[in-house]
Amino acid sequence: MDRRTFIGTLAGGLLAAPLAAEAQRARQVRRVAVFLSTAADDPESQARVAAFLQGLQELGWADGRNVRIEYRWGSGETERIRKNAAELAALAPDVILAQGSSTVGPLQQVTREVPIVFVIVPDPVGAGFVDTLARPGANITGFLMFEYGISVKWVELLKQVAPAVTRVAVLRDPALTAGIGQWGAIQTAAPSFGVEMSPVGMRTPGEIERGITAFAHGFNGGLIVTASPLATVHRDLIIVLAARHKLPAIYFERYFVTGGGLISYGPHLVEQYRKAAGYVDRILRGEKPADLPVQAPTKYELVINLKTAKALGLTLPQSLLQRADEVIQ
Repeated sequence: MDRRTFIGTLAGGLLAAPLAAEAQRARQVRRVAVFLSTAADDPESQARVAAFLQGLQELGWADGRNVRIEYRWGSGETERIRKNAAELAALAPDVILAQGSSTVGPLQQVTREVPIVFVIVPDPVGAGFVDTLARPGANITGFLMFEYGISVKWVELLKQVAPAVTRVAVLRDPALTAGIGQWGAIQTAAPSFGVEMSPVGMRTPGEIERGITAFAHGFNGGLIVTASPLATVHRDLIIVLAARHKLPAIYFERYFVTGGGLISYGPHLVEQYRKAAGYVDRILRGEKPADLPVQAPTKYELVINLKTAKALGLTLPQSLLQRADEVIQ
């Protein structure tokens, strides 16, 4: 090789090196989608996403550096959720974090290839998302919201805080497998506690208001709000209606109680998002969802709003207050 050829080869190599390094850097940026059924401006949802992002950062993933985050929000609207699911499947991200059965179901219909990590799903086996909790078996795994037995606990706690209650309106979403399961568990438990259950749909604000208002015309009424994206979307309206009609109510999540509701009992949902970051990290590093077992919650919390109890004329048992994880004065 003569001197001119050598210099040309060296120059070409020096020019190619930055291009190769840039291409390698681009390949290292992974794509993660976050798909929530709630609205983008929902404060609770923002807190959950922040916990997920913090968990990713602690594991070495930073948005804009080595991972790019795509967001989709459903706002509790079925058609929007379906459209977003199709869009995400077409994007083919490395992994999707999906909130609730209402997002996982549509995703499963459009992709069996893209890895999905779910949070806040009550019955992934019954919904057909996974084969078993121990061996999910396909492209989906994640974190249980709770088992249906918690619905019985809601009936028990409602009777403890309001012993006079003999009629209970149960707000539910019958379109969800989880809605059917929770309603079934509550119906089974009702005779043991001497209460009569009446289902109330919550597809729209009007349906919620009409259902609760009609129910409130009777005496000795109470309210159970079962877990669903619609309950989250319409939570302010539900809390207002419960107060207006002086209905003792129990909810599945603490943010109902911090917003003025009476009592809640359920898992620490923000913690699920932190744990989900761990599964997303493992999938990005090469593990398969089929090999990652579905995890159940390890911590449940009881939250009571004493101010609301006083407004309803209720004197709560001291034993219950002592058991509470948080009492809002």
